[in-house]
Parts: sequence; C-alpha cells; structure tokens
Amino acid sequence: MLENKEQSRTSLSELGEFGLIEHLTGQIKIKNKSTVKGVGDDCAVLQSKDQVVVTTDLLVEGVHFDLSYVPLKHLGYKAVMVNISDVYAMNAMAKQITVSIAVSNRFPLEAIEELYAGIYLACEKYGVDLVGGDTTSSTKGLLISITAIGEAKKEDLVYRSGANVNDLIVVSGDLGAAYLGLQVLEREKQVFQVNPNAQPELENYTYLVERQLKPEARKDIVELLKSLEVKPTAMIDISDGLSSEILHICKQSKTGCVIYEDKIPLDPQVISTCEEFNLDSTTIALSGGEDYELLFTISQKDFDKIKGNPNLTVIGYIADESQDCALTTRANEKIKLIARGWNALSEE
Repeated sequence: MLENKEQSRTSLSELGEFGLIEHLTGQIKIKNKSTVKGVGDDCAVLQSKDQVVVTTDLLVEGVHFDLSYVPLKHLGYKAVMVNISDVYAMNAMAKQITVSIAVSNRFPLEAIEELYAGIYLACEKYGVDLVGGDTTSSTKGLLISITAIGEAKKEDLVYRSGANVNDLIVVSGDLGAAYLGLQVLEREKQVFQVNPNAQPELENYTYLVERQLKPEARKDIVELLKSLEVKPTAMIDISDGLSSEILHICKQSKTGCVIYEDKIPLDPQVISTCEEFNLDSTTIALSGGEDYELLFTISQKDFDKIKGNPNLTVIGYIADESQDCALTTRANEKIKLIARGWNALSEE
C-alpha cells in the first residue's frame, strides 16, 4: 500500500487549505463526553466538571526530526505522544488535541495522509479526540504544532513542586534506549550517504529504534498508580534526560536528591549497544532524553504498594535543600548532577 502511495502524487494545491482540512478530518469520531463540538466550526467546544490541563509542543523538521529515516506515520504518532505525555505527567488523562501543520510544496497529499494516519492511530489507542487545528504553507520543510488538553480532579493533580524530604524517587520503564536508537539511525544514515546501495543493519537494535521512532506515553502508569492507591507527591515526564528532569523537580520543590547509579533501569540492548559505541550507559540514561517515561516521588509509606512491581523502579530519595542533587556511583562516590539534556535553543 505504501508503494502505491509513493507512485501517485497529488499536489496539495489541488485541494486548497479548506479542502485539505476537510479531507483529513472528515472521518473523525468523537469519543469523550467532554468534547461538545469538535472539528467543523470556528472553535471546538469542551465542557468539564474537573480541572483542565493544557500543553503544547512544536516539532520542526531539521531540528526535532529527520525525514531521511523517520517515517511520516511514525512522526505523526510520536508528535501526539510528546504532548499527551505531559498531560500524564500531571496525573491527568488526555482527552483532546489540536493539530496544526505548516508544509512545503514538496509534500504531496499522500505524504500528509501518512502523517495523519499516525496521528489518528495515536488518538484511537489513547482515547483522544482531534478537535481542531490549522494548515498553512511553509517555505522550509514541515512544522507540526500539537496542543493537548486533559482533565483531572483537583485533588488528583500532581505538580513538580510537591516533593518532600525523604520521599522516594521512582521511574517507570527503562532509560537511554531512545537516545541510542537515534545514534543507530544517524549511523545508518551516514553509511547510506557514502553507499546508497547499502541496506540498513537494524536487526540488533529493534528495541532502541522503536523507542526512538514510536515512543509510548505512560498512560498505563497513571492508571496503575491509581489502582495501587498511590498519589505521587511530584511528577514529570522524561523528555530531556533523567538528570534534567530530577533537577526540575528539586528546583520547584526546593529540595536536594540522591540517585543511585546501580538502581537506574537499563534494557540489556542499551548496555550492549553502549559497549559497542564506546558510550557510558549511565551518562546516556542521565542525559539522553526522549524516553517519555514518568519520573515521580512518593511518600515512604507508599513503598510497600509499589515494591516488586516490574513497571516501577526506586532509584533514590529526596534530600534536604542544603544538599546537592547527587549521583552515588557504583564505587560509592558522590557526583553532582548537572543538566546535560538536549537544549532546543543551543547554538550547536
């Protein structure tokens, strides 16, 4: 099916802006009671008896993604994940999104259909309504802006600022895989540029590449914590690396922290690939980013409720503000944590 789409190229100018919007949104089905009116009017209409949370992200071609190895369907899916992950980091449930794109004339209709196929797949899987957005032309590549809207009861919302001294620091899943997936894809791109006949060698890196191209927001962890009757004291999602995110929590909560190197959860493929690339796995976990796992703190009294759960790992504790945010190494040395995560405004 993909091959047929590549053979036919329908210019976006044939549909025009409004024709394109109607073409892309004509089959939307509303899932959430809080969506009163979706696409088709001047505004979407939403109604909720709970607190409403709103977040937005902008993804720019050449800055946030490289279409030489990122399939458009995966890009659409990931663009939604990036946004709704922030909603789950508030201990809320994502309900609606708006999608705006700016696209250059090098993209045919079939390419935009692929992008939206990924967006719709994400919406279907996570129970989210697409309720609006915009399309416009771009002189340089593709830009995607998504706004996500979520709901939570006031007493359920979790902020970055609620961590208390002696709280436990917990992380979902494992860390570092998405960054390594990017390194593998970049390496294969360089090989292809030297030899266009070379076939990509990705068999040994399937988990890493999937974590980079098709991350999953951790709605399941929010649901798990609720079922365990555990409310985090502070929470954030890991988009820029573990060290950056725990420093955000500590700054907002006015605390220090201690993280134990030997407690950081790493997939075996991360460990083996770090050895192959001559990288330090702890550094990758601390600074890699794009894992979209949830990092949160809990009261010690809740430890028994989560201990032994395969989805959750206790990696440290919250310390007094007078102490530095530190990593305790396997050699039992303390190293000050520094935010070395990705910086969108870096000049490099």
